[in-house]
Amino acid sequence: MTVTAVPTVLTARALLLDMDGTLVNSDAVVERIWRRWAERHGLDADEVMKVVHGRQGHASMAVLLPDRPMEQNHADNARMLVEETADTDGVVEVPGAADFLASLNGLPHALVTSADIPLSTARMAAAGLPLPRVRITAESVGASKPDPEGFLKGAAELGIAPADCVVFEDSAAGIAAGRAAGMRVVGVGPRADVHEPDVVVRDLTQVRVEATVDGTIRICVR
Repeated sequence: MTVTAVPTVLTARALLLDMDGTLVNSDAVVERIWRRWAERHGLDADEVMKVVHGRQGHASMAVLLPDRPMEQNHADNARMLVEETADTDGVVEVPGAADFLASLNGLPHALVTSADIPLSTARMAAAGLPLPRVRITAESVGASKPDPEGFLKGAAELGIAPADCVVFEDSAAGIAAGRAAGMRVVGVGPRADVHEPDVVVRDLTQVRVEATVDGTIRICVR
């Protein structure tokens, strides 16, 4: 695939939206918490940060500590989720996210996030963003991104074929999950650029969404 930032128009019947890095900039808290975790486990924090974006915490831990039993990863992740939910300092909207979500009122769309319900609720509130009616969270799936399960469940919940969905994502794991689901991917932000989504934008100020008379959604990228 060729990444493009030139004016582009995509058509879809539903949009599936990641949260962290796509709608919400939570990098400050993610850095704080995962760097502390890396220090506790004697790992290089910079290398840890290359892995953790887009995945559920226990899935990142499985990559970083491959010999550790998964039950320990799940227990560790549960503690980390409580810590992350309580820490919203520096959590803000990705530029353009509020207007982008407002433009989706009445159009088929869903949040598909590796965060659980408390964390996604806290971060969207901290960023001043409304939660979409349809939400696929960590509790909804058995496999973390880059597995496509979350995006496929989002499409099914909306009653839209996967090929008619467009994913908005920022991370390697999320972009891979969207592709594996058979969907086109709009990459958001600098992390997305190197993973070759179909289209890449700096932030959501570069995206405009329009409903058409035949029920499709026009996604205009400039």
